[in-house]
Amino acid sequence: MDLRSYGEVGALQIALSNSVSSIARFQDLLVSLTWRDIRVRYKQSMLGIAWAVLLPLSMMLIFTFVFTRAIDARAALNVDMPYALFAYSGLVPWTFFSASLGGCVTCLVANRNLVTKVYFPREVFPVSCIAGAFVDFCVAMIVLVGLMVYFQWTGAWHFTPSPALAFVPVIILVQVTLTVGLGMMLAMGNLFYRDVRQIFGVAIQLAMFVSAVVVPVPTDGSLLARVIAVNPLVSIIGAYRECILFGRLPAAGGFFYSAAFAAATAVIGVIVFRRASHRFAECI
Repeated sequence: MDLRSYGEVGALQIALSNSVSSIARFQDLLVSLTWRDIRVRYKQSMLGIAWAVLLPLSMMLIFTFVFTRAIDARAALNVDMPYALFAYSGLVPWTFFSASLGGCVTCLVANRNLVTKVYFPREVFPVSCIAGAFVDFCVAMIVLVGLMVYFQWTGAWHFTPSPALAFVPVIILVQVTLTVGLGMMLAMGNLFYRDVRQIFGVAIQLAMFVSAVVVPVPTDGSLLARVIAVNPLVSIIGAYRECILFGRLPAAGGFFYSAAFAAATAVIGVIVFRRASHRFAECI
């Protein structure tokens, strides 16, 4: 590696370090923005935070009806558990992912007054959107526990506590890392090109069906199976199911790929976002 390469690596490390330290210094602002987003989201809503549960729960009921009434989910999808439990365990992390990115896409444009008039690290905006969605994620996970208890009680499924549950925070960390990187890219992209929001709306709906959320990933070695396996969310969502429902650690190869992909995405997203932040005010 020549001197120029060393210089570029050093510059990237400095930019990443500055971004993280800036967010840490403005943690009070981050908490305030996160709380503001949560309050605005459920303002004048009769059900309030219950929507964090109702959205994935309603989607679970829809897909359960389709895959258990229209077709035999256990036979056609090779799901060795109640399909409702399989679907909900995928919909909870997926809803967290899609809601986080949905907020990130418009966070800079929606806060144009703060972006143009007040100085603080702009990374706070997408991070606050992710933090707000994480609160909903935690509430929805409580319902997942309730479903597990229900199916255990009815005898439709058997749960055995396992040390693999201690690995769940690592899975959450990998998902958050991936979401931060993508969120910053989308926030910046939508600020420069407003078409990004429209494209994202279509892409995120299609992405659910290639992320092992409600349909298991094909394992027949076909071209489709190999293409879907490139999606890092497949291993992340699969890891949730492995640790929580099956009581075992996820496959090391697939999860390591997702973790490496998430880390690279976060580094690139944070650095590009920070380097372009001086142009945000003039683009709004």
